[in-house]
Amino acid sequence: MIVGRGATATRTALHLAGDGERVRMISRSGAGPEHPLVERVAADATDTDRLTRLTEGAHTLFTTAAPAYHTWPEQFPVMSASLLTAVERSGAAYVMLGNLYGYGPVDRPVEPDFPLAATGPKGRARARVWEEAAASGVRVTEVRAAQFYGAGAFSVFSLMVQRQVLESRLALVPQELDVPHSYSAIGDTARTLVAASRDERAYGRAWHAPTSTLSARDLARRLARLAGAPEPRMEQLTERDLTLLALDNPFWGEMHEVLTKPGHPFVVDYSDTEKILGVGATPVDDVLREVI
Repeated sequence: MIVGRGATATRTALHLAGDGERVRMISRSGAGPEHPLVERVAADATDTDRLTRLTEGAHTLFTTAAPAYHTWPEQFPVMSASLLTAVERSGAAYVMLGNLYGYGPVDRPVEPDFPLAATGPKGRARARVWEEAAASGVRVTEVRAAQFYGAGAFSVFSLMVQRQVLESRLALVPQELDVPHSYSAIGDTARTLVAASRDERAYGRAWHAPTSTLSARDLARRLARLAGAPEPRMEQLTERDLTLLALDNPFWGEMHEVLTKPGHPFVVDYSDTEKILGVGATPVDDVLREVI
């Protein structure tokens, strides 16, 4: 069973169904891919009793869901407590999609056994979700992805760079443009979720989704080259810009917490995922061709 309906949830469902497994996909809208082995159900993940009934008989519960970005500190614990209760009652294995916020600022490549030292509210919310699941006694693992890119991705790059590059418009980006940054492809993340669910060695610890590391400008240039678009025009949004934008939309104010240290690359070590789970990174150009 998969809770969520975004790009990663969809790719995970199709991966499982392609291997002949029956999949039940849960979201408030009841959306999901059309496939004879994928059942789509409209339900709220915070309705614990109904979620438990839907989970009964499932071998694994995958969660890729997240509340609205600016509500994470309040809503993530509520949703996650409901999911964890459903897993405890049903006996299903639990595979969580997480991200890297829980680590907080780092000065070297991030490894999955780093302490969850974030002090900001979104980072602590993410850390708490994993800590409570890991301490619960259920069979649980978490796949932590970097900033998403690829077809269907919902991220800074997809929202603020991708379309602008393809339409030859100025891209305003809330991150440094020429500092290396790790990106996780949607398809690679889904493959890691599935691989982790099927490997007993995966449970009881976290894993990093495969990544490709390059600057935002380099990624934009590669997209433009493949699409036959002009050289990308890009400018960095300052913290003052974000503060002003937040007056109209709370999303922008939330970006302050996750900005990396000026001049510091943000690099992810996913060597364990490649070595143990057998999942590597898809070449960047292949991911971008799918986007185009």
